[in-house]
Amino acid sequence: MAYKTLSHFIDALESAGELVRIQAFVSPHLEITEITDRVSKNNGKALLFENNGTRFPVLINAFGSEKRMCMALGVDNLDAAGEELGNILKEFLGPKESFLEKLKILPALKEISSWLPRSVKRKGGCQEVIMETPDLTKLPVLTCWPADGGPFITLPVVHTKDPVTGIRNQGMYRMQVFGPALTGMHWHRHKGSAHHFLKYKELGKKMPVSVTLGGDPSYTYAASAPLPENLDEYLLSGFLRKKRVELVRCLTNDLDVPSDVDFVIEGYVDPEEEFIMEGPFGDHTGFYSLADRYPRFHVTCITHRKNAIYPATVVGIPPMEDGWMGKATERLFLFPIKLVTVPEMKDINMPVAGVFHNIVITKIEKSFPGQGMKVMTSLWGAGQMMFNKIMVVINNDVDLTDYKAVAKEVTQRTDPLQDIHFIKGPVDILDHSSRHFSFGSKMGIDATIKWPEESEESTPDAVQPFIDTFLLQEKFPEVVAVNDTFLLEGISLVILSVKKDRVSHVREISAEFLKQGFVRDIKFLIFLDSGVDIHSPGDIAWIAANNIDPMRDCFHPVSDEGIPFPILVLDGTRKTTGFDGFKRDWPNIIVMDEPTILKVDESWEKYGLGTLVPSPSRKYRSLLLNDGAMVQEGF
Repeated sequence: MAYKTLSHFIDALESAGELVRIQAFVSPHLEITEITDRVSKNNGKALLFENNGTRFPVLINAFGSEKRMCMALGVDNLDAAGEELGNILKEFLGPKESFLEKLKILPALKEISSWLPRSVKRKGGCQEVIMETPDLTKLPVLTCWPADGGPFITLPVVHTKDPVTGIRNQGMYRMQVFGPALTGMHWHRHKGSAHHFLKYKELGKKMPVSVTLGGDPSYTYAASAPLPENLDEYLLSGFLRKKRVELVRCLTNDLDVPSDVDFVIEGYVDPEEEFIMEGPFGDHTGFYSLADRYPRFHVTCITHRKNAIYPATVVGIPPMEDGWMGKATERLFLFPIKLVTVPEMKDINMPVAGVFHNIVITKIEKSFPGQGMKVMTSLWGAGQMMFNKIMVVINNDVDLTDYKAVAKEVTQRTDPLQDIHFIKGPVDILDHSSRHFSFGSKMGIDATIKWPEESEESTPDAVQPFIDTFLLQEKFPEVVAVNDTFLLEGISLVILSVKKDRVSHVREISAEFLKQGFVRDIKFLIFLDSGVDIHSPGDIAWIAANNIDPMRDCFHPVSDEGIPFPILVLDGTRKTTGFDGFKRDWPNIIVMDEPTILKVDESWEKYGLGTLVPSPSRKYRSLLLNDGAMVQEGF
């Protein structure tokens, strides 16, 4: 369905019992984040902070559940929407041998044409109020986390236009506010707006940019969706809402924006201008993205609805609201990916703990040897899937959302010496563990049932995996904890917590474990830093996947004779210059400061949120080595 305004969506949430209005004063500086973090991690409702020191209420966690995500996109369920999208593509991509078959696509063409965005020559509701002097400080822009570089606009839809072709792009890039009319523009090198920026730079022209906030929630989602280059995001919005998006011309540049959004921030980026140091920012990886230089965005005009609502989100250690936006993308684009790229794929799952790109699990219908590897390479070459770090392929009938069942299948079907594949390639620029900025490596785990042609002197199946925890810890006191409970469930995996204190420490002790017989017939060992909860599967996956560059940190220990043991070790510890030769800065994890936690605790009853929910940050505070966004060397 199409929402007339963001307020219309809020009314729908409230009618469905999915919204809490908070009338007590809550500051946009850290406090809104702390409340939202507690609510979102406990499957709580959308929040409307009506008293925040500005005239504009703040809506947050609006996408923070499957139900609300479906409501936002106007669908009954995400799989059905994805199937509909796939069927539309099938109509056009399938062979049309006869004239009658060609005629059959005309109704589909007519329907699609009714979703195409249309410009109208009038002022929009988004232009009801024109700020006399544009001033971003009048908006309730959030400072989310203690080490953030400042307040950030976290849910913007950034509009740009190719200066040569005129093709539009809408993307979602955080914006640090530096003053009333100045922000940073954090567009990544792989994104559409960054490509437009380079073209303006070549032409020596200033780049018009307009940013919108609010309106139909499908606009926000579409800006985050991994659409192919040159496909208008507002066509996806039109498909979801079954109604075209009406666009109006901005007042101080030649860009068009939806008429029904809540705010329009118009301006420009000058490619000739020196970049500004932007960040740090508590990011969706659960770690800070560190400060770097990005273009300056100069604000020339701000307009808004009379009763505008300011939408925002908070990202950090998963699970949080953005995980549900990622889940929508997973379900919506499953069928198009099957149709265009990997027809043998039956299902896909991107676990929330994998922060979208780090972990992808796929299930395929296998019909020839080597197909698991074929699927990995096909997906790594498909759009934003190029950022994936760990890909698992299975072909048995396993529910991909049952992670223990998946883990059991992987450890039963995988020969660690033959079925683990590594390649180098692009990684997300937020990947702090890669050997270079935005370039690292990937690991594919082929856990499919093997054909005879794929088996070469395969490693015998582990009949009885064994670890002598007592002797291991007695011999290696740096191993402070061991989780071997997965073995009891038929999962050949052990997690170890370790205090590293020398070069190649993990490689050295893992080899000794095997040589001395403390570990036998176990297929996977994961090492994590002391302080990590090694009994929490979500935390294990989150930390380990973030902290590895697979070709560097995943290895087979070798015997004294140089023969590799049939086990894969993952070194998910923090990498340092001294112990690991790591040359890049390493970020801290994201936790709230204690004064803000205490203030929210003391005020909880005023919020109308029921029984006090403890701060999630306290669980992770032991992982902080110092204050600030960056871990200091020497720890």
